[in-house]
Amino acid sequence: MMQKAIDAHFHIWRQQDQPWLRGPMVPRIFGRYEPIRRDYPIEEFLADQQGSGVEKAVYVQTNWAKQDFEKEVAFLQTTANETGWPHAIVGYADMTVDDVRHQIDRLVKYKLLHGVRMQLHWHETPAFRFAASADQVVNPKVRANVARLKDYGLSFDLQLFPAQMKDGLTLVGENPETNFILTHAGMLIDMSEETTQAWKAGLRTLSAAPNLYAKLSGLGTFVHRNDPALIAYIVDNAIDILGSDRLMFGSNFPIEKLWTSHAELIKAHREAVARHGAAAEADIFWNTAEKVYRPV
Repeated sequence: MMQKAIDAHFHIWRQQDQPWLRGPMVPRIFGRYEPIRRDYPIEEFLADQQGSGVEKAVYVQTNWAKQDFEKEVAFLQTTANETGWPHAIVGYADMTVDDVRHQIDRLVKYKLLHGVRMQLHWHETPAFRFAASADQVVNPKVRANVARLKDYGLSFDLQLFPAQMKDGLTLVGENPETNFILTHAGMLIDMSEETTQAWKAGLRTLSAAPNLYAKLSGLGTFVHRNDPALIAYIVDNAIDILGSDRLMFGSNFPIEKLWTSHAELIKAHREAVARHGAAAEADIFWNTAEKVYRPV
């Protein structure tokens, strides 16, 4: 019997709402993206993941125009009301403003809003960076605003490269009442010895914070393919460093649809996790996401 699963990281969108899907092509971390410069509705996602064992899914923000942060969550809540999917929403809030509570107060009226994300990853390679600077993760305004999330019971999706993880530990460590989810398992960009060692060291650094979880999502981001060997390598090391009870699966669809199917993607993840036993499978495909995101 197929292990039931929560897809803890997926997207749907309307092209009209996505600035990066209109106009000139903008360099993206996942390469060229012509096939997804279009609407990707919930109906297509459900068709893509049919037969995968996915019973619940968590939507993660997709960089609508900043001023439309509430419009995005409203769209997702309406979609859920009409179709039953998604089961939790991670919206956007600008952590660089003086007081993010003005934004959060507008978002929490949507019952499926369980977390927020502002992408803070920065890299020497311009096409890989998103944040204004490498140390934006410990910017005083960011720290003050993240500290306010505990009052709302919201989680924070933390997207960083390994070189930022020491600063990441500062942010996570000073907010023990908030759950942080490391996006894309810490963004391993290649398999060179220097890079893999830095990535493992970064995970060890963050592992010191018990409120830090990691998402096995977007693992094809830098190689632009579904690579079972790479997935197994990341799974093996993430379990060794963090433990399966701090890990969760996410498809990152439709980004990964650029090079693979949902069926092949989840198959590669299931095979990598299966080597670690039934308890790890239950954690990664259900328990951790159920605990952290509380999908309904």
